[in-house]
Amino acid sequence: MFIGFIEAGVPLGVTFSFLIASPLINEIAVGILLTYFGWKITALYIGSGLVIAIIVGIIIGRLHLERWVEDFIYEKTAGRHTGKVIKLAWNSRFRAAWAYTKSILKKVAPYIALGVAIGAFIHGYAPQDLIVKVAGRSNPFAVPIAVAIGVPLYANTAGTIPIVTSLIEKGVPLGTALAFMMAVTALSFPEMVILRRVLKKPLLAVFFGTVALAIVFTGYLFNAVL
Repeated sequence: MFIGFIEAGVPLGVTFSFLIASPLINEIAVGILLTYFGWKITALYIGSGLVIAIIVGIIIGRLHLERWVEDFIYEKTAGRHTGKVIKLAWNSRFRAAWAYTKSILKKVAPYIALGVAIGAFIHGYAPQDLIVKVAGRSNPFAVPIAVAIGVPLYANTAGTIPIVTSLIEKGVPLGTALAFMMAVTALSFPEMVILRRVLKKPLLAVFFGTVALAIVFTGYLFNAVL
């Protein structure tokens, strides 16, 4: 979808906003959060997730980092937006779509397979005792530590909510626990591996660094407010 957005002419910043918001906020997570924590915390989580996605998208858009997207993506885009309307028969459309699919698949399939393999290997693993030990209320650096622990892990939002509930029950502040959940879902090593095929290293570093800072800020904000 990232490749499709870019090739369709969607600005890079807007595409990254989608890339962040899509895993971070979903209807299953909202329903579970509402059940566990009530509507106020659920609204705060949705609002903070949207703010992170929008702000990071604006920052990346303002920095004009298109040169750090892999060249093959813009090579396919060149010539598509000339203003000419080309009408194709359905058979031609299907043949063109199939050829395009095979071309993209050859480039990204090894990275997707590696990312899924890494995710499958560590799926469901979250060192709760370690997080409770180093990210308790007495540690002022608890939020960035929780984010650092969450990044190598891999799970969707719904899968991490029971872990977050357990952490809170063991004494981890809500903001720290939610920052951990955001790091697991919006930033993960498998995602980094997959995105590396379409993003050059500088843009990948900007993306992960900006999102990580935004999540850390949100964690501290939640701890202060709640």
